[in-house]
Amino acid sequence: MEYTVQKLGRLAGISTRTLRYYDEIGILKPARASSSGYRIYGPAEVDRLQQILFYRELGVGLEKIKEIVSSKDFDGVQALREHRRQLLERREQLDRLIANVDQSIAQAEGRTVMSDQDKFEGFKRKMIEENENKYGKEVREKYGDDVVNRSNEKLMGMTQEQHAEATRLAEELTRKLAEAFETGDPAGEKAREAVELHKRWLLHYWTEYSPEAHAGLGRMYVEDERFKAHYDVQQPGTAEFLRDAILAYTGIQA
Repeated sequence: MEYTVQKLGRLAGISTRTLRYYDEIGILKPARASSSGYRIYGPAEVDRLQQILFYRELGVGLEKIKEIVSSKDFDGVQALREHRRQLLERREQLDRLIANVDQSIAQAEGRTVMSDQDKFEGFKRKMIEENENKYGKEVREKYGDDVVNRSNEKLMGMTQEQHAEATRLAEELTRKLAEAFETGDPAGEKAREAVELHKRWLLHYWTEYSPEAHAGLGRMYVEDERFKAHYDVQQPGTAEFLRDAILAYTGIQA
């Protein structure tokens, strides 16, 4: 079956403007143009639009989606299986949070007793699963399953006070790193203070510290575009500065 822009937009629940934008950026081209100049979409374009919307729902950016679906190695069936796996994980996350809310309501009504640990278990589990989805493959390849599993166990056992301290350290690190970046010296005193904060923050999640692992993480911040984008969001070049500061702190050469 074939669709015009308006009909496909209604079918998929998106605007015609969105479909035209997808055409402009090359992520979803129509199959052909009618004699009147209207965009016409066929079965292949409908399937691609479904894939695009699945990836959008999972939080993937349009540039990355375009790269994925345009690859000569793209397997639509395998992609659907992966979508299903991730959606099931998301459902499990929501089920845990709903159960946590139900338990909190029961405690407020005096029907049960809930420990402080229980109150935050759902949120910590959600954090672990989000990290696994985003970075799990790379981190496990770099450090091994045992290291990652022990780190996840440590996070699950973290108290409310420890979690609050880790959050505070992350915020302080952002501020201190910005100050150090302004100096332009990754081996300077301000950079060293920033790396000290980074180390203290890591130890809330790592079961043990090693300069080699710290240096490896610093390199990953630059090599992996997702980490790089996180640190460069306020000031481009921050990820490279942090890597160089970590290498200077640990004494490990690039």
